[in-house]
Amino acid sequence: MKYTSIFKILKPIIFLICLFPLIRLLWLAFKGGLGANPIEYITHTTGDWTLYLLLITLTITPFRKIVHIPELIRFRRMLGLFAFFYGCLHFLTWCVLDKFFDFPEMGKDILKRPFITMGALGFGILIPLAITSTRGWIRRLGKHWQTLHRFVYVAAAAGVIHFYWLVKSDVRRPVLLGILLLALLSSRLWSGARTLLS
Repeated sequence: MKYTSIFKILKPIIFLICLFPLIRLLWLAFKGGLGANPIEYITHTTGDWTLYLLLITLTITPFRKIVHIPELIRFRRMLGLFAFFYGCLHFLTWCVLDKFFDFPEMGKDILKRPFITMGALGFGILIPLAITSTRGWIRRLGKHWQTLHRFVYVAAAAGVIHFYWLVKSDVRRPVLLGILLLALLSSRLWSGARTLLS
């Protein structure tokens, strides 16, 4: 409880920080600063932030245990929903600006291009997780809620693979993100194993 007042101040600050990538994109678009290929720039930016925020969300649980501040869990839902928000922008950029709602062509891309298949899988998993993130759904699903939301690791893995297959040459960032995801998953599995053994 001692951190309650601090977190009340931090929450709107973190909210604004999470909005910053979108504000920056809008500002660059207004100034004509999105480069020679604006659609590609928007696609990459929204995709990057989807993955960054997803991994930050997953980091909260082990980090709060390390620093012994359980109240940090208050930020997890907001960060997870921001990850979904940027995932929606990423998908809509591809759907609207790149494909112009050409659904047959989009379907072919999903089936024939592995990196798009992985991206679609990751985004598809995030949809039910975002819908069921409310307190009402937590009550309705009961013990099944936690089981469902463990699929966030599958979504994150799909996102990392999507990123890795997309960049083709300079794979440093997706590899680093993959290492972080493996560390987070290992931490989760170790924590689960200790609980079972205790």
